[in-house]
Amino acid sequence: YAWDANEEYLFKAMVAFAMRRYSSKSTTQISNVLLCNVTDRVSFWFVVTDSSKNVTTVPGSEVEAAIRMNRNRINSAFLLSDKTLQFLKITSTLSPPVEPSTPVWLIVFGVVLCLIVAGIVLLIVSGIQKHKKKNKESTERENLEEKVEVTLENGIPCEALDLKAGHINGVYAADDERFTSL
Repeated sequence: YAWDANEEYLFKAMVAFAMRRYSSKSTTQISNVLLCNVTDRVSFWFVVTDSSKNVTTVPGSEVEAAIRMNRNRINSAFLLSDKTLQFLKITSTLSPPVEPSTPVWLIVFGVVLCLIVAGIVLLIVSGIQKHKKKNKESTERENLEEKVEVTLENGIPCEALDLKAGHINGVYAADDERFTSL
């Protein structure tokens, strides 16, 4: 925004306000704040004079302490922050970075531990399910084996012959002879 005479007046008023709050004296006036070397880029230095003796200046340490104490009010008056309104030789009053209540490493450790536990539980559950499935299949095989006797000839499963009823091989059904001659 444009820096004009009204903005200069507001700045002087804010510095006078800070000096009055700091020293608890109502002697500092707007006329006691002098701006010097004002540039187009809103860069300047200022001096605060003592109102009782218009010639002497207030020590820099007192001005710094007053501005540091009322910096948030000065920033609010200009709708600026410590990043945009800079006072040289006066450290900024930025709030300290927010520290989480739990350390970051503890959060990462908890997440990794949860993933490991979830993986172990998944492996155990899948193993139990495979075991149950295998037991179920083996009991079904045993039930089938009890119902039908399967004989193996040359590694090929064959049905058991019902010896009482007999069994006719369909390959030789065309032949009238029941037995082949020697």
